[in-house]
Amino acid sequence: MTNKFNNWERLEKVIERFGLSINSFARAIGLGRSENLYHIRKGNYGISEDLADRIIKLDPEIDRTWLLSGVGNMLRSEAKSGESLPFYCEEMEDILPNLEAYEPSDHLYMPYITGSEFVVRSFTRPMSDPMTAANDLFLKRLFSMDEVIQGNEHVLLIGDRILWRRVRHIKEDPTKWRLVSRNREDFPDIIIDVRDIRVAWRVIARIAILES
Repeated sequence: MTNKFNNWERLEKVIERFGLSINSFARAIGLGRSENLYHIRKGNYGISEDLADRIIKLDPEIDRTWLLSGVGNMLRSEAKSGESLPFYCEEMEDILPNLEAYEPSDHLYMPYITGSEFVVRSFTRPMSDPMTAANDLFLKRLFSMDEVIQGNEHVLLIGDRILWRRVRHIKEDPTKWRLVSRNREDFPDIIIDVRDIRVAWRVIARIAILES
């Protein structure tokens, strides 16, 4: 999970860019009070989606991925090399079964995360940490089940159901896989038939969006 104290380091750079005090910056981005910003400075909160949207509305040059996660550069114009990935802000369970029918919400510049083809948002709880509101998943489509790596996280389309889990092979029956969540107490293992998988994507990386 992203270190909450690092959130303040990034936010402080943004505030310094505008040359404002914390209170003045809060008013500039349309916050009635600056209390939330002080909570971020104390490490109580992370940078929320709403706060990121307010900041980028004021200055579109600030890179959203950097603001939320620290990955990349603060300014979009600082990008030197890397990948521009389609980003779908809708819940992945809604769009992945028919991805070609959707237009990307945006494109993310990612100088460090390579090998992924697009980014989707997930609000699923089985693979989330307790303080995570959502995750942005960097996915690569696999064209053979032989490409699925045991122990790694994958997103699977099984029938009309999307599941994001770690994959464990079952030695006694190679036609079956065990899908394991991060929170196995609340979300027990699922046994699936490999032949029922319509599409598989490997999770190359994920960015946790913290609760605010």
